[in-house]
Amino acid sequence: MEYFSPKNLTETLTLIGRWMDRAKLIAGGTNVIPDMRAKSIKPQVLIDLSQVKNLSYIREEKKIIRVGALTTISELASSKMIQKYAPILYEAARQIGNPLVRNRATIAGNLADASPAADTAVPLLVLEATVLVEKQKTKVKQIPIDRFFIGPNRTVLKKDELVREILFPKPTTSTKMAYSKFGMRNAMAISVVSVGVLIEMEKGRVKKARVGLGAVAPTPIRTYGIEEMLMDQRITEELIEKCGEKVQEEIRPITDIRASLEYRKSLTSVMLRRLLRQVSQ
Repeated sequence: MEYFSPKNLTETLTLIGRWMDRAKLIAGGTNVIPDMRAKSIKPQVLIDLSQVKNLSYIREEKKIIRVGALTTISELASSKMIQKYAPILYEAARQIGNPLVRNRATIAGNLADASPAADTAVPLLVLEATVLVEKQKTKVKQIPIDRFFIGPNRTVLKKDELVREILFPKPTTSTKMAYSKFGMRNAMAISVVSVGVLIEMEKGRVKKARVGLGAVAPTPIRTYGIEEMLMDQRITEELIEKCGEKVQEEIRPITDIRASLEYRKSLTSVMLRRLLRQVSQ
């Protein structure tokens, strides 16, 4: 296996364009190294992004927040800016893995791995994030995150493309958001179910609703049916109960070693109801 450690984005894109199908990108290595040890992947070329400059940052602009692809989960979990403008992402980052994993894992790596239980995906879906993708000698492509995932461990990324940045709009002052993750133990737990909710209110009614779910479908998803039910409504206990029932129709969980299909459906209802009560207070 050949190994490359590019120092800048131009060099990185050149290497990716040259090796394409034979190469595997590695940043923190929290997914790639275990996969290589398990021999589930056998790359001929390893391109190490950890030394690439200027891709690790969290920046505030007038209406948006920009997060560089190589920003670590620890940086998200310690960022006052993320805590202020995207507390849902802040909470998710704090619950990923353990300190060692958070210090290595990157936001782009978590998204590009495309696990149905990807922890940063749910808050970013709720925040309506955009993924900026780049390849050699072309313009940067913007992909809404709800179109980024296409299947378990599959994204729309092509072999010669690289995630460069994730951005999302700043929420309004009337926006409330909440996140919850359920795992089988406190540390290093892969989500059995994760739920994110964002509600923007105006005159006591829902002006904007976003609901994201993880580990209950082949990809992290937004539940558009629930969002539609909430729009222009006052959040009452009756509405919350209806949303809890309806959400089971929008998910496609599986039975695996962590939980049964039936348990995931029931748990999703419970968690959604709790978060809707939380943001309506």
